[in-house]
Amino acid sequence: MDEIIKFFIEIGKLKRMPRRGWVIRDVKNPETIAEHTFRATIMAWVLADQKDKKMNMAKLLKMALVHDLCEIYAGDTTLYDSILPKDKKKRAALLKTWPRFTEKEKKRLAEKKYKKEKAGLEKLTKNLPAKLKDEMMSLWLDYEKGKSREGKFFRHADRMEGFLQAAEYWRDNKTVPQEPYWLQADELHDDPVLLKFMGQIEKEFHKKKK
Repeated sequence: MDEIIKFFIEIGKLKRMPRRGWVIRDVKNPETIAEHTFRATIMAWVLADQKDKKMNMAKLLKMALVHDLCEIYAGDTTLYDSILPKDKKKRAALLKTWPRFTEKEKKRLAEKKYKKEKAGLEKLTKNLPAKLKDEMMSLWLDYEKGKSREGKFFRHADRMEGFLQAAEYWRDNKTVPQEPYWLQADELHDDPVLLKFMGQIEKEFHKKKK
């Protein structure tokens, strides 16, 4: 029980860790990683219920709860980090675009992120009971690789939570760029339920698709 309490104390840090994507966009009082995880989990539950009655809901929700635990030690990273200018004007201009990389560069960045986050989760869970530690790692790997229907769906639902959050920040502050999120969504989402959800977000926030 001593190690479990230490684990709970460690994951509590996520309640105080702001999401980097909003920090680099100068959003005031940005959401924390724990706040993102909370809504992403609820969204996965509700949207999956509409999509697929065969979805293993327990597995999906556990995966949602685990997916960002690694960031306690690995930190929260974005695609922009390796190319983010120090100059504020150049940074603002870059953040209005969706970053493009060669296939080789995308693979290199993805592998670097994967290794760092896997090591972070291993460090976090190393003293938990073996069965629990193995389950958390298995769920995280499933999410990372999109191995199962639950893994594939949650990868999209996770991005969709960020898409909704971007729309909310834009509603309150029109300087928060929307274009990158629409471009990402257009390229990555093909699930009918999530596409319908995107359309509703567009309607709700009166934002025309670029």
